[in-house]
Amino acid sequence: MTGRILHSDACMAEGAAWLADAEPRFAHALRLTGTPPLRRREDGFAALLQAIVSQQVSVAAARAIWGRMDGAGLTAPDTVAAAGDEALRAAGLSRQKMRYARALATAGIDFDALRAMPDAQVVATLVDVPGIGRWTAEIYAMFSLGRADVFAPADLALQESARVLFDLPDRPREAALRRMAQAWSPWRTVAAGQLWAYYHVLKSREGVS
Repeated sequence: MTGRILHSDACMAEGAAWLADAEPRFAHALRLTGTPPLRRREDGFAALLQAIVSQQVSVAAARAIWGRMDGAGLTAPDTVAAAGDEALRAAGLSRQKMRYARALATAGIDFDALRAMPDAQVVATLVDVPGIGRWTAEIYAMFSLGRADVFAPADLALQESARVLFDLPDRPREAALRRMAQAWSPWRTVAAGQLWAYYHVLKSREGVS
């Protein structure tokens, strides 16, 4: 069973209202931010390849690299698998990312089947591919598959937002935040959206975009 799928802003509003009823701190965040938007993206090979491309580089650099890859037709499994080092290097991939891109291209993931898998199985399938960590797999499940009850506790913005919103003495580490998030089921993806929105409020108050 895949569980609830987020299809619209109405789904996000339903989840945000549930969280606000269940936890006063989320009610406070909701008053400041409004309902977090639905951030659905396309799923499939290109979405995961773009996530790999974006690792450990700036947003601008990631966009530039992806633009070159798209222009060279290097966004499908067959073209990536067949590409030589020179072509991938010209697009901007490091040697490590070349290896990750080829591993994804040859992994044989059935992306249609992923849509019907339980959340845990989706994450397990994806992290089995070199270059895809748990954070990337969880983000894919949340935004590309629209799963309503997934969380990404390794995300530093979520950790910092939770620290401030819940008045914690320190930024919670991944394991601690994962335990906290259990109380926000079955709307953990919406909780993440609420925390990200709250984080942007915090940063704007500090004068940081």
